[in-house]
Amino acid sequence: MTTTVTVAAAGRTHVGLVRRRNEDALHVGPYLVAVADGLGGHVAGDVASADAMKALHAYDRPVDSEALARALGTAVHSINEALRRRTAADPELAGMATTLVALLFSGSSAALANLGDSRAYVLRRPGDLAQITEDHTYGHLVADSKSVPNLPERLSRFLDGRTDGRSPDITLWQFQPGDRFLLCSDGLSSYVPHAEIQNALTSSPTPHDAADRLVELGLAHGGHDNITVIVLDVRST
Repeated sequence: MTTTVTVAAAGRTHVGLVRRRNEDALHVGPYLVAVADGLGGHVAGDVASADAMKALHAYDRPVDSEALARALGTAVHSINEALRRRTAADPELAGMATTLVALLFSGSSAALANLGDSRAYVLRRPGDLAQITEDHTYGHLVADSKSVPNLPERLSRFLDGRTDGRSPDITLWQFQPGDRFLLCSDGLSSYVPHAEIQNALTSSPTPHDAADRLVELGLAHGGHDNITVIVLDVRST
């Protein structure tokens, strides 16, 4: 028998305690949630992440479960096209770029896409938080990651309007009642230990509470970067 589920999600973003502007952006909708992180060191990272979320809005709509991966791939392509058009219209923005992690869902089925180092996690059982995206960094590709320059060069994949190397990883998921998903920028995952993220997700009763707690943790660990989180709960009906 097929289990019918509902989804509840909450998101929060914070500029942090060091950066002057927030280059993160997020989207929390009825069928799609996403986080984008404009790349530090690139011009107009905030424009890139905001444009990414605007381009995604058109894809926050019902999709047949068998078409989720294709629809999400098309959505990511539309972001890249939006960035290409923006930089063509305003050459001063050339070089702007963004990461992306996005979850598109229909019933108990979902597709997850990512480029860059914005992450997704799932808490399927208490005390068992798993990262379900792979960071697209040169540190994953070379033995001596210390020799690789810092952002933005250390990212091996991102969206910037060009066509080479901009394909996302897309994976399919089946929701289970009780699942709690986290999408976040590296302002959380790079500074807050895995165990503390896991504890916050395990102990917080609602997505709103969890999102608030995770941002508090990011700030408590120095707030060195913009912090953006989305927490999504899967519930049986």
